[in-house]
Amino acid sequence: MDINEIVQTKRAREYAINMRPVLNRKALFSDETANYRTPFEPEIGDRVTIKFRTWMDNVDYVFFICGSERKQMKKAYSKGVFDYYTYTTEPLAERIHYFFEVRTGNQKCFYNKLGVSKDLQEYNSFEIAPGFKTPDWAKGAIMYQIYTDRFCNGDTSNDVEDREYIYINEGVRRVRDWNRLPEPMDVRDFYGGDLKGIWDKLDYLQDLGVEVLYLNPIFVSPSNHKYDSQDYDYIDPHYGVIVEDGGECLPEGDNDNSHASKYIHRVVNKKNLEASNRFFAEFVEEVHRRGMKIILDGVFNHCGSFNKWLDRERLYEHTEGYEKGAYVSGDSPYRSFFKFNYEHGWPYNEYYDGWWGHSTLPKLNYEESPELYRYIMDIGKKWVSPPFNADGWRLDVAADLGRTSEFNHQFWKDFRKAVKEANPEAVIIAEHYGDPSEWLKGDEWDTVMNYDAFMEPVSWFLTGLEKHSDEANESLYGNGKAFFEMMRYHMLRMQTSSLMTAMNELSNHDHSRFLTRSNRRIGRLGTAGAAAASEGISYGIFRQGVVLQMTWPGAPTIYYGDEAGVCGWTDPDNRRTYPWGNEDLELIEFHRYMTGIRKRNQAFRTGSLRQLAAEQGMIAYGRFSRGNKEGGESKGVVIINTCHEAMTYSIPVWLIGVTDSEYMSRRMLTYEEGYNAGAVNYEVKNGILIIEVPAVGSAVLVAREQ
Repeated sequence: MDINEIVQTKRAREYAINMRPVLNRKALFSDETANYRTPFEPEIGDRVTIKFRTWMDNVDYVFFICGSERKQMKKAYSKGVFDYYTYTTEPLAERIHYFFEVRTGNQKCFYNKLGVSKDLQEYNSFEIAPGFKTPDWAKGAIMYQIYTDRFCNGDTSNDVEDREYIYINEGVRRVRDWNRLPEPMDVRDFYGGDLKGIWDKLDYLQDLGVEVLYLNPIFVSPSNHKYDSQDYDYIDPHYGVIVEDGGECLPEGDNDNSHASKYIHRVVNKKNLEASNRFFAEFVEEVHRRGMKIILDGVFNHCGSFNKWLDRERLYEHTEGYEKGAYVSGDSPYRSFFKFNYEHGWPYNEYYDGWWGHSTLPKLNYEESPELYRYIMDIGKKWVSPPFNADGWRLDVAADLGRTSEFNHQFWKDFRKAVKEANPEAVIIAEHYGDPSEWLKGDEWDTVMNYDAFMEPVSWFLTGLEKHSDEANESLYGNGKAFFEMMRYHMLRMQTSSLMTAMNELSNHDHSRFLTRSNRRIGRLGTAGAAAASEGISYGIFRQGVVLQMTWPGAPTIYYGDEAGVCGWTDPDNRRTYPWGNEDLELIEFHRYMTGIRKRNQAFRTGSLRQLAAEQGMIAYGRFSRGNKEGGESKGVVIINTCHEAMTYSIPVWLIGVTDSEYMSRRMLTYEEGYNAGAVNYEVKNGILIIEVPAVGSAVLVAREQ
């Protein structure tokens, strides 16, 4: 072959290569769900089959890349408009990271957790952590958070009485008007909600679609929030039962809690404490009988100054059956539980470290107290074991525990081991702000309260406000592209097992109510007043939030009363009572419809997520769960329109595998004035769904065969 023939052959080859179909990058997809990984949560020694999706007959090669390993994937089957490539790993010995390379002719791209990339970006790789599992019951579960004092008063005999004791320099108060709004200093006001009240409303919660109860702290504590534990071993009798009452409340002018004989009798008396624990065990048994779960709130970073180990209030000093507290005596067996800074302060040594300097919240001194360390490990096990059988822990300010990062991680490794040995199906959920990835490697927390990868992006997109109603950013309001960018950035920091169990909240006890945030107004109770919390609210925005909550990856967690139309600025106004007899029945029914849609469509619980559209004023996304080459998929589409006029959208539903042989059945349409749960069918043409969405509205659709 002469030189001319060689040149011509080369040109012909280049022409043929360049005539290859353009690589359809939009069709490329993989993730860490069971759709694309089998087994989904592998053990050490397992082989894992990884799947990758391409447009049909569109690529030449797909490579699986893990470290220095680069393996060609095999085309396994085709379905609809897609080809599916697979690769099975060697038996797993440790954590691995991987991504994909796709080639068509001379076209090449990479695919990682952020999607298609021109450049190699190993730091955004997919991850497999063998041995890391989150409980199946928690994946996508519908949760309900209860601030016990404000939910329902089922037993008035255990109500806190006026001046039963002194808390933060003033006497506690019994609020007799259930509908009275919280005052700026609310922490010492008690409305009487208790476990019996929750028990009485289990029918309501079950009918609402709730699968898991998450209770703010219920252990003995002097505050209504109970994040300052007095005794980790017992349920507070004010929430449980008081079988033996007695003593007197403090008279005016006497602020010495060592004289608070009624309070001491109620919460120090072992008969009341043991009876309350038995009542809780019976309560959990009833919750489980209904097929529901229950999560407790653990505050292990700090305790309270009332705590029996410290006893700053001298409640236990003269009570038989209790050791001297570390505040009372330098010889206390609990002295090492706290860090004292003055060795000559006893008796009544007030020179101890407090969490963030608060003397009412003494910091627990784990590093210097093996006894305390073991005690809390035992507490972690105790409440998830018989006879109590709680189903997991929510951990308060978990990243703050201990004095160093190294110690913090070791503590949670040991805590996880202890809890999981006691109850392998218990879930461990941490309160955390910021990147949680260091704790979500499979040997510490299961997941987090999902502030960064749900609450904040949703709030910015739908209201232009951050979660406290303290700050506004108009550029983020309705900004669909920014919404997905924020979500991707933060979701990247969690493995999918963690994402599926993360608490997705619109509101909670620390942040403003979402219905109040829908007024798009900056404010707090002390500045704007209570009435302003319900002024200018948008039910259209609120329903959009619920639609997102019930269809986004994670565990949607309803904050008590949100479903009934409760408003409120941030703490303490967000802790208003549940409005029994004055509920917004239409909103409750709307929540029932949305929980039902979630339960009936597996895609919304544990399916893959795919962005379908994003622009100013709208987002659209699809969820789809695994079928096989014969069928069996569950597919859903959600569209949110934040514009103040109805808009018609063309949605590329082919991206989640919806073809022209299927139709989209609308199961929910929301708008400012209400909602429509009637089924309406839409034809799909060339993989495109055309739909009109009302102003400040949303639509939820599911795919059905023609």
